[in-house]
Amino acid sequence: MRKAKTILAIIRERGKRGLPLERIYRLLFNRDLYLLAYSHIYPNRGAMTPGSTTETADGMSVAKIDAIIDALRYERYRWTPARRVYIEKKNSTKKRPLGIPAWSDKLLQEVIRLIFEAYYEPQFSPHSHGFRPGRGCHTALDHIRHKWTGTAWFIEGDISQCFDKLDHEFLLSVLREKIHDNRFLRLIENLLKAGYLEDWKFNATLSGTPQGGVVSPILSNIYLDRLDKFVETELLPTHNRGERRQANPIYVELLNRASWREQTGRHDEARALRRELRQLPSRDPNDPEYRRLRYVRYADDFILGLNGPRAEAEEIKRQIGKFLHSSLKLELSDEKTLITNARTAAARFLGYDVGAQHDDNKLDRRHQRSINGRIGLRVPLDVVRAKCKAYLKHGKPIHRAECINDSVYSIVAKFQQEYRGIVEYYQLAYNLNEFGRLRWIVEQSLTKTLARKLRISVPRVYARYQTVIQTDRGPRKVLQVTVEREGKKPLVARWGGIPLTRRLDAVLDDQPKQIWNVRTELEQRLLADTCELCGSRENVEVHHIRALRDLERKGRAEPPEWVKLMAARHRKTLIVCRNCHTGIHIGHPTRQKRTERDTGEPDDRKRSSPVCAVRRVVASPIQSGSTRRKCLGYQLT
Repeated sequence: MRKAKTILAIIRERGKRGLPLERIYRLLFNRDLYLLAYSHIYPNRGAMTPGSTTETADGMSVAKIDAIIDALRYERYRWTPARRVYIEKKNSTKKRPLGIPAWSDKLLQEVIRLIFEAYYEPQFSPHSHGFRPGRGCHTALDHIRHKWTGTAWFIEGDISQCFDKLDHEFLLSVLREKIHDNRFLRLIENLLKAGYLEDWKFNATLSGTPQGGVVSPILSNIYLDRLDKFVETELLPTHNRGERRQANPIYVELLNRASWREQTGRHDEARALRRELRQLPSRDPNDPEYRRLRYVRYADDFILGLNGPRAEAEEIKRQIGKFLHSSLKLELSDEKTLITNARTAAARFLGYDVGAQHDDNKLDRRHQRSINGRIGLRVPLDVVRAKCKAYLKHGKPIHRAECINDSVYSIVAKFQQEYRGIVEYYQLAYNLNEFGRLRWIVEQSLTKTLARKLRISVPRVYARYQTVIQTDRGPRKVLQVTVEREGKKPLVARWGGIPLTRRLDAVLDDQPKQIWNVRTELEQRLLADTCELCGSRENVEVHHIRALRDLERKGRAEPPEWVKLMAARHRKTLIVCRNCHTGIHIGHPTRQKRTERDTGEPDDRKRSSPVCAVRRVVASPIQSGSTRRKCLGYQLT
């Protein structure tokens, strides 16, 4: 059986050369691809979220992979309808639909995504930055900041309900051009038409890809790559001409006068003329022989920058709208597709305000204007106000009641994490110091939350937790909480110490590059096929938990052996046999490994019969959180 590294490398090479993929369906029979896919998706928070069935990452096993492969081999695999939920939509009262697939569907979708990414990634446009390895919001913004100097007009593009309206027939026709395998295409078609459950009622999906599906982002990129190709082949060649603008005749005339006065010794007059020169453009901004058009897309949001008249910007917008409607069967959002003057206003793209900078008095070392026409990225002031609002009540910082029952360590870590996420996303902005007010408000809210929890005053909170740390920018005052642990390094949570300094090398990737040729520690443990509690080699599967904090148990009772083992390894997974796994879930103790040194008998893992046996007992109702359900109890013997 070929390794996943070899298979994906071959697919990537064919993608680079533009060769079609044939007999690709049989690659879905390779177990190594599923192990690689499993290592990618099991750490996700959604791995323990059930779809329309109760199946989650908990209970994952090699036998489950083999069952999926066997169903695919005989074309018996059926996609399960996704469970639809709704999440808050940014800057809108509407909610965004989110589809949650079943675990087996997630696993198979990740295998398909790996194949698609290996093949299509070399063919995608360099102007596309969304949902691609090594690319993200920061790479798109950095490209605009570096390459779009001189832009006069921004065309902000937003496709209305893009993911919900992708045409299935058109998407399949695009896939058929490069993928020559009807069985594989039929599997994708069935995925698109699997439907969803909303309030436990089945609804058919006649168009679109489910938001929340593992393979949906790359399918949307394959679909919208046609838009990228249209812009590259039709619009960019038409609106890019001329090597350089013609010189401004008025500027040239004044420059010659200044030079002549310097040569004749009239330096005061020359300096006055040079000050006047700073108020004029050195090149003709209305040169009809010079045009520049740039383009960047992130998912369904795109922006174009034009150096030319507004009439051409209107025509470009009309051509894009016509192409989307006639070819891709999509529509531009009238409310969000705007034409903005880069010199007098700012366009909104990926949460930043994007505009052209202008300051005739800011000079470089050569005493030349240094920022005129350059693109500047700014933090929108309404974003700062919106972030502050979560910590305010009636305009004043207030404690957060929902955090009172958390530990002091968790509270400090939570506030720092929230603040760090906001600041680090906007590190490309030249007005990052606007978050100074947010920093003060969050710190006040944090200290008031700690004061309420500990029932002390805010000054006593500072007296107890404030300390000075050394950073690369010198000493900084922070709030620090240290949790000592016996035989381990202490846990440290800090508030503060994050400088509000612009960083032009900041990078936020959507999908960090993966290393294919090294098995993860979880894969190695799963392939060992041995229960880590009792040593049995029968029906081995993986026990998952959502987070390590779930291992914390209240009371003085000694935690079970499986809890100790997971906590000691600092892992959210444990390889167990099915009998031990059942014992974990119903709260019964599990038998530990026995060795020859302890018992004088052969090691349990060498036995052919399972070590743990279970006996079915009377079914009893179990209370779990707010959900009451009936299940079968089991007793270890």
